[in-house]
Amino acid sequence: MRLLLLTHYYAPEFGAPQRRWSALVQRFVAAGHRVTVAAPVPHYPSGAPTTAQRRAHRVGAVETGRHGETVLRTAYLPHRADIGTRTADHVVAAADALRRLRRRFSRPGTRPDVIIATAPAIPTLLVGRTLSRLWGVPLVVEMRDAWPDLVTHVGTIGALPPETAHAPQRRMARRTLDWAIALAKGGVHQQVTDWQSGARAVVTTTSRFANVLRERGVRIVHVVRNGTDLRRVPAQQDHPPGDHPALRCLYLGNMGRSQGLDTVIRAAAALRREGVDLQVRLVGHGVDAPALAALAYELDAPVQVLPRIPHHQVGEQYAWADTVIVSLRDWAPFTWTVPSKLYEILATGRHITALLNGEAADVVREADAGDVLPPEDLPALVALWRELAADRSRAAVRPTGRTWVAEHADDDALARRYLEILRQVMPG
Repeated sequence: MRLLLLTHYYAPEFGAPQRRWSALVQRFVAAGHRVTVAAPVPHYPSGAPTTAQRRAHRVGAVETGRHGETVLRTAYLPHRADIGTRTADHVVAAADALRRLRRRFSRPGTRPDVIIATAPAIPTLLVGRTLSRLWGVPLVVEMRDAWPDLVTHVGTIGALPPETAHAPQRRMARRTLDWAIALAKGGVHQQVTDWQSGARAVVTTTSRFANVLRERGVRIVHVVRNGTDLRRVPAQQDHPPGDHPALRCLYLGNMGRSQGLDTVIRAAAALRREGVDLQVRLVGHGVDAPALAALAYELDAPVQVLPRIPHHQVGEQYAWADTVIVSLRDWAPFTWTVPSKLYEILATGRHITALLNGEAADVVREADAGDVLPPEDLPALVALWRELAADRSRAAVRPTGRTWVAEHADDDALARRYLEILRQVMPG
C-alpha cells in the first residue's frame, strides 16, 4: 500500500505520539509498504527548533526517515505553552501541508491508497478530510486521546472562584465568559465528531473511548492501543535488601494540568513530617513544572523536579525506583484514556502507584501490576506509601505486567492490527 500519514508530531522529536508512529512506520515499511509522512519541522516541546534541528530540517524539504519513509517537512509557528499559540501553530502547519501535498501528488497515479490523519492537532483532521474528498481516497482518522473532550471538559458554574458581595458585575462577567468558552468549545466538539463520522474508519487507543464514539454515531471504530517494544524495555530487578533506606517514588512524563502532581508533592511532604523516609523524583517537562518545584520548596517536600531526559536514559530512572507513579486528574474524559507511558512501565515490572480511574485503572488491575487509588486522593496516597515504606516487599518487581504487555500492547502485534484496518478501508 501507499500510505500518507498526516501528523503534527514526528521523529526526531520524542514523546508519546512520536514514539507510537515511529514504531508503526518502522513495521509498515519493513512489511513492504510505502509511507509518506507530512509533519512540521521538529519544534516540540519547546515551540521552536533547536539549532541542530534548524540545520538538519528545512521547511519544504523532502527527507528520508530513519526507517525508509519519506518525510515532507511543513511550516510551523513558534509558540508558547498556551493553547492559543499552539493552536495557531497547528493551523499554520496544516495549511502548509495541504498546499504542499496537493502539489506533490498532483498526478493521480502517484497518490496514496489510504490517508491517515492523527489528532489531537485538530486542523490535521481537516487536511485529511479535504485531501480524501479531493482525491477520492479513503481516510482513517486516529484519535490518540479523548479529544476534543479534554478541551471541552470545563468546570461547573458553581466552581467559580469566590467573589466579594460588592462585585456582582465581575461575577456576572465571569459566568458569561465561562458560558461563551463552553459554547465555543462545544462547537469544536461537534465539528470533530462530524469529521470522525465522515471518515472510512476511526482508530482510538482505548476501548472505552471507542464505545463513546459509537454512542455518538460513529459507525466504524477500531482500537489499536499505544504500546511498547519489549525488546527495548528491559525487565527490572528487585533491589537487594538494605540497598537504600528511603522508599523511592518516580514519575516520568508530562507535568501539565492533566496530571494532578501537586497531590504527589503534598503526600511526600506529609510523610516527611511523620518521619517516613521517602524520596520522590518528577522527571519531565510541562507548564506546571515550575509551580511544582515551587510547591516542593514551599512544603519542604523530599521531591526533586528534574527536566526531561533522552529516552536512552530512562532505564536508569526505572532502576533507581521502587514504585513508579502514573497519575491523572479526576476528570470524566480520563476514564476513557490510558497514558501511553503506562505500557512501558508495565513492561519494566516495577510496582505502579496508580492514581487513576476507568480503563487505565482496569489495565493496572488486570496486570496485577501495583496499587490503584482514586485520582487526587491525598489521604489514600499517604497511606499507601506509608505501607510500602514499612514493607518494601509490597513493591517487589512483578512479571505479570510484562506478560500483559506481551499479550495486549506489543508493537509488532499492534502494527499487524493497524495494517489489517488499512487494508479493509481500501476499495475493492
